[in-house]
Amino acid sequence: MPILQSAYKPPFFFKKGFISTVYSGLIRRVNGVIQQRERLELPDGDFLDLDWSYAKEPSHKVIILLHGLEGNAQRPYMTGTAKLFNANGIDAISVNFRGCSGEPNRKYYSYHSGATDDLHEVILHAISKNYTDIYIKGISLGGNVTLKYLGERDEVPAQIKAAIAVSVPCSLRHSAQELHTFKNVLFHDRFKKHLVRSLKLKQANFPEKLSMEALESIKTLNDFDNVYTSKAHGFIDALDYYEKSSSLQFLDNIKTPTLIINALNDSFLSPECFPVKAAKNNPNLYLEMPNHGGHVGFVKLKGCYYNELRALEFAQEHK
Repeated sequence: MPILQSAYKPPFFFKKGFISTVYSGLIRRVNGVIQQRERLELPDGDFLDLDWSYAKEPSHKVIILLHGLEGNAQRPYMTGTAKLFNANGIDAISVNFRGCSGEPNRKYYSYHSGATDDLHEVILHAISKNYTDIYIKGISLGGNVTLKYLGERDEVPAQIKAAIAVSVPCSLRHSAQELHTFKNVLFHDRFKKHLVRSLKLKQANFPEKLSMEALESIKTLNDFDNVYTSKAHGFIDALDYYEKSSSLQFLDNIKTPTLIINALNDSFLSPECFPVKAAKNNPNLYLEMPNHGGHVGFVKLKGCYYNELRALEFAQEHK
């Protein structure tokens, strides 16, 4: 499809990507979302915690929400979308990836940018509850999971009507390079701190799989992916993980109507993360590139964020 012209115009103080990213990640609050937790047991003996929120009236429609790196179902970008969709008659499943719900998962491995099997289990679970219209919205890492899931399969369940991916690192290798630059040092160090803290719990539970020496060798996010992410999930190293898990290579095969919203001033994204060619060649792929928005920071002053409103519009267009 042709590239979509974006209508997003941020409030003056949020034109800077850094400000909109920090405000949206650390300061924004969303109230009024009532979530009910369900534990979904997985075929490999592990589990996912799903936080449901519901429309006022019984609905046959549901949106599956996937968070970003070290996020969870309570992040404002998750609850903001859930609240808006609930208000418009659509239930929401806010997925906590393995180990992200406040309780460590049972396995040494957990989640990563290309792990799509758990999403498939959530979709099958929604279908088992008689939802006929399923939408998926993934944020950042969750957006890459969404796009890869839709593109790596020759067929996806017919109940999936549309998908939205926001602030997506479509090329993981290039996005990782951006995160290691000086302009992103504060974000890099924050991610690394949280990841290493979680990995220390893993090391205590699985000392035979991860030595203290290896744990203490982690100085960067790339180190983390070399030491843990790649090895725990069957990749050779970080580069192998990035190459095989990037959604960019799967975009041409997406058959579900899919909207990608990536801001041009998102400091996490490299030029390779704006898949213009794929969008022009695939009639099912819509690409919107606002000038502003930072990373998941599409601020609007009256509650709902721009990407949330666009997600609802796109879902309502594809019933």
